[in-house]
Amino acid sequence: MTYEKFMGTAIKEAKKGDFPFGAVIVKDDKIISKAHNTLKKDPIAHAEVNVIRKACKNLKTRNLNGCSLFVVAEPCPMCFIIAMRMGISKIIYGLELEDIPKDMQRREDFKCSYLNEKLGNKVSIVSGVLKEECSKLFADL
Repeated sequence: MTYEKFMGTAIKEAKKGDFPFGAVIVKDDKIISKAHNTLKKDPIAHAEVNVIRKACKNLKTRNLNGCSLFVVAEPCPMCFIIAMRMGISKIIYGLELEDIPKDMQRREDFKCSYLNEKLGNKVSIVSGVLKEECSKLFADL
């Protein structure tokens, strides 16, 4: 699996959103779905939520076992738990929470690694993929 290729697609998708967050779901080295934030229409329409909804529709299932989620920044707790509950086996992101502008962080943000540990280490986590390119998305905010 080429992490950089799929993260590049997530970065392109992020440029379409209300805020610069993009996500891609991959299975067997093929993109299943891609999405960006649509928070102006729906306050919980994070890129991760939107991409999971699309993947389930495209695969005609609620089980995303064997899928990987690529996001430009570390998922919030809501998105991490949704991904885990849907069976996503790997989450790959570019920026850590602390790399995101402070006004986009929330008090309730917990690191994915912390949540993963507390919930039984069900998800493999990879961070720092195309970190510099991901950080450019936030440079003009």
